[in-house]
Amino acid sequence: MSVKSAERVLMVFDLLAQYPEGLTIKEISGKLSFPQSSTSGLIETLYTNSYLTADNFRRYKLGTKLIQLGSAAKDSIDLYAQGLPFLKELMEEVRETVFMAILDQSELAYIAKINSNRSIRTTAEPGKSKPLYCTGLGKAFLTFLPENRTSEILRKLRLEPITDKTITKREDLLQQLESFAELGYAIDDEENEEGLYCLAAPVYGVDQTIEAAISVAGPKERILKQKEIIVGRLLDTAGKISGSIGYR
Repeated sequence: MSVKSAERVLMVFDLLAQYPEGLTIKEISGKLSFPQSSTSGLIETLYTNSYLTADNFRRYKLGTKLIQLGSAAKDSIDLYAQGLPFLKELMEEVRETVFMAILDQSELAYIAKINSNRSIRTTAEPGKSKPLYCTGLGKAFLTFLPENRTSEILRKLRLEPITDKTITKREDLLQQLESFAELGYAIDDEENEEGLYCLAAPVYGVDQTIEAAISVAGPKERILKQKEIIVGRLLDTAGKISGSIGYR
């Protein structure tokens, strides 16, 4: 059973979210078809408790209390817990090792690894970190982060060779990132570990920016044989995880 007063509060929040410049009580009342007398009391209560703010013209806007609540809600979403069921499903579909990682300063930090029954040996494990420029997951971040953040990270990176295929020229890496942006996913072609081929996709959060990345990794020959299928499943899974953490 819904509570009318609570519904009205939510309607006010939804309305003011569309008007960052603010609305007067009369405008709020008119747009929501609420009686002006009860609207005045409702708005005053929300204003007194910092859920709304007001300018000198008594235009009401969303308040600082909502920022605090939004931050708390965002922090409470556990990426690992949200993503795990989808990652397991992806592993079962493609029968290769699946990873999830987040950005930790200017490095990649693994938070999940789902082994298949034919997984190959790899040094990537939850809790460990790796460079961004030579991993599929890392290059997903460099591709899909806001441009200014990517530029900031790249300025500090030393592109040191790890395998014979590691990209060590900045212009080559930038060209590769441009192609990944068009594809919608990133690739690591034996650049961090010999024999390991990786496909990685971005996971977006409620603020429309990349929050994590997921990947499918395995022997190059085996991955290439079903690359088209893996890419489809990978992108679909990334979309599902993104939706589960608030991306729209």
